[in-house]
Amino acid sequence: MKNKILENIITRRSIRSFIDKRISKEDLEQIMEAAVYAPSGMNRQSWHFTVLQNKELMIKLARIIARQLNKEEDDYDFYSADVLILASNVRDNGNGFADCACALQNIFLMSHELGIGSVWINQLKGICDEPEVRKVLNELGVPGSHVVWGMAALGYPFTNPGAKTLNKGTVHYIA
Repeated sequence: MKNKILENIITRRSIRSFIDKRISKEDLEQIMEAAVYAPSGMNRQSWHFTVLQNKELMIKLARIIARQLNKEEDDYDFYSADVLILASNVRDNGNGFADCACALQNIFLMSHELGIGSVWINQLKGICDEPEVRKVLNELGVPGSHVVWGMAALGYPFTNPGAKTLNKGTVHYIA
């Protein structure tokens, strides 16, 4: 039997289809506790997390992103997730992207441990300062000095995706 943490890492999958079931406040609090305990460069912890469960605001943000990226607005809705977590960091923090990536990984792994599916969404990072996008980010409380480096869409999986086909890349050991 593998180590429990390794088993969680190996069995986690990106989920892009969710059922209509609310994630409890207690589970969200555990997920966010895992996020804030992620490592950060120089221990700055300058990230900001916006936890969004309001469907109307999620659709508003999705449509604005779709317009900015020339996608069909009606086809873009963050996979109808129950929760969308925006991970942002100070624009001039050279470690901001990496810090948010570490926190998002903790979010994904904690969610999986709780039976909640997740998927990384990265469309905002290059368009945060487009006026229409920034207006909505401001409404959501994302600091104006921040870039949203990634988002986590969370919900209970519609189906079990099964085993992952893995391309491990390479590992080179030098003793």
